[in-house]
Amino acid sequence: MSALTGRPPGHLASALLELRDPPPTWEAFRHTPQIGCLRCDARHPGGPVFRVLPHHRYVCTRHRYWIGPPDINDRGPHLEIAPEVVAAQRWHLRLVRRHGWPAVYDAVLTAFMICANLWDKNVDEADPDDGAVALNQMVWNVRSYVFISPHTERQTFSASRLFAAIYPEAVSIAALIASPTWRRLAAGDDKQLSRFTTEIGWRLGDPYYQPRSEHDPIAHWIEQDCWRPPSPPPTTFAAAPGHRRPGHLATTVTRSSQTRHDKAALWFSRKRRPGRVILFHRTVHPVVIREWSIPMETFSGAIRQSQCTTYRFTDNET
Repeated sequence: MSALTGRPPGHLASALLELRDPPPTWEAFRHTPQIGCLRCDARHPGGPVFRVLPHHRYVCTRHRYWIGPPDINDRGPHLEIAPEVVAAQRWHLRLVRRHGWPAVYDAVLTAFMICANLWDKNVDEADPDDGAVALNQMVWNVRSYVFISPHTERQTFSASRLFAAIYPEAVSIAALIASPTWRRLAAGDDKQLSRFTTEIGWRLGDPYYQPRSEHDPIAHWIEQDCWRPPSPPPTTFAAAPGHRRPGHLATTVTRSSQTRHDKAALWFSRKRRPGRVILFHRTVHPVVIREWSIPMETFSGAIRQSQCTTYRFTDNET
């Protein structure tokens, strides 16, 4: 193939992961090809460039563009006015080097789910004394209004942009969830658990955080997940339908995907419930429904189940 195309083997291996020898660790890569950084792709003539990116790549730190997770092949926003999102990507990469991609993959998705649950609380539903909800909602709302301006939702809506709005806080929480030391504390005795809840409370912006038996995904993670191995990706690029031939990428947006996206954009323009959009997005499915989760008839039921515990936490227990 190198002789046929006139390209060096190294360049071909970079462009076609299937040609690498030894083969890549497919589980570490997203199963869906996506559009990457606008500036990086500008030097490639011949139309849009689709890339298979690793799970831990959400930002092009060189050009400061948001590039993930993939969603209807939309170009991500420029992050010049949100430098904390770029800084979070650098922290994310350090976590991968320290703990390995499987632990960090699970931790970041779990943190996204936790933040999305907080964001989904309406003002009428939220506890007025819950400072974490109020503070985080304010920060995330500001970012979401920058990435998806009011009255332009039908044109600029993208679930991926909402992930960008909570990414810095998600990485901060993921640093605890990915750490074997903090996971052991979460699964330990009352004193150890108290250390964990105090630390995660500070990262949530709520130094008085206490686990609750309902509407608390952190308490659910403490009870059900912290002592188990990380949940792996549900599929890989090599195993996904349509990706099994070398060089073949399923990059066309299907009619059903476009219809779902248009309906979501319409619903978001009317309700503007960003946390709910994230919770129902396929990116967080692996941590909403885990291998050991209680089977539910609907995905809404699975989301509710991911916020509950079987042990009755009280306000005086940690």
